[in-house]
Amino acid sequence: QVQLVESGGGLVQAGGSLRLSCAASGRTFRNYAMAWFRQAPGKEREFVAAISWSGGSTYYADSVKGRFTISRAKFKQMVYLQMNSLKPEDTAVYYCAAGSQATMTDWQYDYWGQGTQVTVSS
Repeated sequence: QVQLVESGGGLVQAGGSLRLSCAASGRTFRNYAMAWFRQAPGKEREFVAAISWSGGSTYYADSVKGRFTISRAKFKQMVYLQMNSLKPEDTAVYYCAAGSQATMTDWQYDYWGQGTQVTVSS
């Protein structure tokens, strides 16, 4: 069992930066791939970034590639999403997820956090 709690969301101007954090609890955290998804009002949830259980592989949506960085600190059981050069279209609720493989498909993740709101003003 893995429990996830996101933090770090907020209001930022376009071009600014935020770092989201996801705190995981559970003794098998190190065995899970982790990912960030987001959902904007009226839109479906979409993949943002994923990282393998080892941290050796990362994957990004084209829309955030070069601007966002996913990382994990296994001994602290934390996953981060550094978001730079934010755009108004990045506005969404961001969710942390844990699963057996680092994929872009949300249904393959077993555990989800409650989400944190990110709002980017123009």
